[in-house]
Amino acid sequence: MITSFVLQGILAVLFLSLGIQKIMGHELQVDIFKDLKLPQWLRLVTGWVEIVGAAGLIIGFWLPGVVVIAGLWFAVTMLVGMITHIRVKDSFSKTAPAFVLMVISIILSTLNFSELQSFLS
Repeated sequence: MITSFVLQGILAVLFLSLGIQKIMGHELQVDIFKDLKLPQWLRLVTGWVEIVGAAGLIIGFWLPGVVVIAGLWFAVTMLVGMITHIRVKDSFSKTAPAFVLMVISIILSTLNFSELQSFLS
């Protein structure tokens, strides 16, 4: 359970921070989306996706079943991120963070999967 809380907290802070940076138009985020050949409106959408997922992880401290949904939300988001990096032939070092975050999100969902039944009931 402690492992789950730690992973949940790390992901919540990380994605909340990244989401805010994307929405606020932080120069690094703007440049990343340019390098990925993606429109800037998608940066805003991605920022909101990350904030919503982070909110799910935070709510999950009180309703653990929500963590499964938020974890899968981020796993899919990071899978799309990996595919996007591969599409533009980015280096492994630029693609790896999305892969690592996808794996952590899947682990988090797996650790909390038993809570999903009580959440849906």
